Amino acid sequence: MKKYAIVSVSDKSGMIEFCRELNSLGYEILATGNSAKQLFENEISCTEIKDYTGFPEIFSGRVKTLNPKIFGGILMRREFETDIKQAEENQILPIDIVCVNLYPFPKVVDRDDISLEEKIENIDIGGPSLIRAAAKNYQYVSVLTDPSQYFKFLEELKQGEISIETRSKLAAKAFSYTSFYDTLIANYLEKEFKTDNDFFRINFPLKQTLRYGENPHQKAFVYGNFDKYFEILQGKEISYNNTIDLVASVELIEDLPQTSCAIIKHTNPCGAAVGKDLLEAYTKALSSDPVSAFGGIVAFNGKVDLKLAEKLNEIFLEIIVAEDFDEDAIEVLKQKKNRRIVKKIKSLKEEKFQFKNIPGGILVQEKDFSEIKKEDLKLVTKSEIPDEIFEDLKFAWVICKHTKSNGIVFAKDKMILGTGAGQMSRLDSVKIAVMKAKEHGHNLENSVAASDAFFPFADGLIEIAKAGAKAVIQPGGSVRDEEVIAAANENNVAMVFTGIRNFKH
Repeated sequence: MKKYAIVSVSDKSGMIEFCRELNSLGYEILATGNSAKQLFENEISCTEIKDYTGFPEIFSGRVKTLNPKIFGGILMRREFETDIKQAEENQILPIDIVCVNLYPFPKVVDRDDISLEEKIENIDIGGPSLIRAAAKNYQYVSVLTDPSQYFKFLEELKQGEISIETRSKLAAKAFSYTSFYDTLIANYLEKEFKTDNDFFRINFPLKQTLRYGENPHQKAFVYGNFDKYFEILQGKEISYNNTIDLVASVELIEDLPQTSCAIIKHTNPCGAAVGKDLLEAYTKALSSDPVSAFGGIVAFNGKVDLKLAEKLNEIFLEIIVAEDFDEDAIEVLKQKKNRRIVKKIKSLKEEKFQFKNIPGGILVQEKDFSEIKKEDLKLVTKSEIPDEIFEDLKFAWVICKHTKSNGIVFAKDKMILGTGAGQMSRLDSVKIAVMKAKEHGHNLENSVAASDAFFPFADGLIEIAKAGAKAVIQPGGSVRDEEVIAAANENNVAMVFTGIRNFKH
């Protein structure tokens, strides 16, 4: 009895060599249009599927493999008498190898220069059906969906037979492949046709295995298209923790005005400032907390020039990320061989949702894109807020939004003076922020302070006033707001309510 293999591939990498080996091992190849054409051109024996089934390819190739002779040959159970009998009655021959990969929908789905109609035509129908049929019948059939599988498969086939272990693993890979493909289609069409999403699907291909995760004993992986947002210009592999801090730094810098700098350590801003240029912004940000900045992630929302690069080289920094770099700046920064130089390719604000895993599922929420305008603020104290103070309040509010709760930030002249982050008590966050400011020689007189959530008691506000701050921005909403407002008035501190809370857990 002849041995049959189906070959119908969009990605034709390695196809010629693979089919030549199959021929030498006694397989008759059944191939679809373009695959058959290339095989004929390379003098590899094959039979077009339309000639095998006696049914032509129709509707511009939309229908070519959907035929009982094909699917019967794949799905028949070789040891079932009824299947063998029905196969004989219907002139169906067993097909032992299915080598199929799909129309390139993943490559066109995000392209703006391709119409909806063209994207629809890149949705494969027969291919996924062939793959799923072969994977379902893995006890008898081998299914290959990626050229990287060919070599190892042929090596085993040359030994005489493909093991059930290999066939089962190929089947699992095959279902994973079609699942990824179908999810891309569903996600795209739900967005395009504005339909409700009844399922939250996470669907990213494995991009990279990291050296380790948050700690050396944890494995870690990168899935998806992180490289669409960032280009690594130099340096060693970005670690799990580096990636989290890199994202945190850029999310913060995208909320700040141009010519800003942010320095991140363990996702919290230890330094941030706005300057007349990036060099001044970095100098101010570094002075916020130069000790914590050591080994940190530095982000800019502009182009790094030579003068700034020379300044950056003065201390150890894990990552420098910016919208662009001058060529001579890159050459200077490359003097630190292991430091990562990263170019931001596009805005992180294109990602609208964030999620965290929980037992049995995930939590999903919109990302925090909240902003404040002066006219939206509610002045709750006797003291007014001058325009120049408002700019500092807005700056402090943005920094606090990106600080782990409970968060308190002191600022002046659009520069962080002290930060208290991630404390169980808001009062403790105030005390830490004051301590950090004093530790680095910052005078908190006439500064401003921001709190990511309301003050549950007046004690935190009183500590802020004692430190010298003249204005406070906070959400409001505490049952003790009146008590906090009274404390602000008693201490001649102006205070505004935003009505917006910025918890960050």
